[in-house]
Amino acid sequence: MRGSEPWDLDGDVAAIRNRGRYRRMRRIEGAEEPEVTVDGRRAILLCSNNYLGLATDREVIEAARDAAARYGAGSGSSRLISGTLALHGALEERIAQWKGAERALVFASGYHANLGVIQALVGRGDVVLSDELNHASLIDGCRLSRAEVRVYPHKDLDRLASELVGARSRRVLIVTDSIFSMDGDRAPLAEICALAERHGAAVMVDEAHATGLLGERGSGLVEELGLRGRVLVEMGTLSKALGSFGAYVAGSRSLIELLVNRARTFIFTTGLPPAAVGAARAAIDIVEREPRRREAAWRNARAIHAAIAGAGIEMPALESPILPIVLGEEDRTMKACERLLERGVFVQGIRPPTVPPGTSRLRVTVMANHTDEQIARAGRAIVDTLAELR
Repeated sequence: MRGSEPWDLDGDVAAIRNRGRYRRMRRIEGAEEPEVTVDGRRAILLCSNNYLGLATDREVIEAARDAAARYGAGSGSSRLISGTLALHGALEERIAQWKGAERALVFASGYHANLGVIQALVGRGDVVLSDELNHASLIDGCRLSRAEVRVYPHKDLDRLASELVGARSRRVLIVTDSIFSMDGDRAPLAEICALAERHGAAVMVDEAHATGLLGERGSGLVEELGLRGRVLVEMGTLSKALGSFGAYVAGSRSLIELLVNRARTFIFTTGLPPAAVGAARAAIDIVEREPRRREAAWRNARAIHAAIAGAGIEMPALESPILPIVLGEEDRTMKACERLLERGVFVQGIRPPTVPPGTSRLRVTVMANHTDEQIARAGRAIVDTLAELR
């Protein structure tokens, strides 16, 4: 409340500006290619989650076009009314096969999936244990579930074990990202599963940034570590490495039946549009068939990591194609972002509340179809820009 003007929205926006956290949307002309025109300036794109370049793949685009031509522009209703198309079922069967699961279910987005799943599985009297650096959708899902939420320090297995010992409730659910979206590091998933089994807890893994990139078949960290059957819920997105839109949950037949009947974000949301479904199915086929794409993404990640770290800039160990360059100060981070764009490289600055205060960063992400020349040019631009801002 502000006296007689409780709805001073201009004042709210001004307060955000004064804290140095004002955000605006940058306009990209055309598709998410390795180089784009952003705000009228040509630049190498190093902040997209289109890791495998599938958003612009001809086969994926043709599959989207064919699905729209056959099934229409939209599904017309929620899945439990008349919105379940044969196309949805085919995609879910394909995902289950790919993930080695009994069943799968697609959601409108990763946010919808995480909110819906957590609320469907736990409630009052239950406990959720959540890594402090989990994605906002997991955090919000925990809060809205009405379960008791205990946040453990990032990847702290001792603290997680202590919380499991202290949990005295009907159900305990551990939720974690597999690759953390702002740090690019991996969860100690095998150890988490072992702790869960020892204490009778269940595990939910968000594979959003691992889907398409890890595992022999590209289905994620659960596959890579051989943990299938030990994780209750495997969630992933269709919108990052798979280049489409939406999300999936894979697991047992009982899990999917429960979600269909209890997940509010599924029950009360219109089904995914046919074009997105067709594109996602084609993308999964390509991921399985063409491991060279993820190999290229990893090669580019190693190259730019080496260029930056080789110049004496502090970098974490490379665990994914997400490379955070932590600068600390919000103002310095955004200056670096703007100067890089002037040099023809688009790397987005990430500030609180997306990351903790004092850890503002440039979040560099590479794509499989970046050329060696683009990676080299971008690496030089990052090194030169940070040298200017020391």
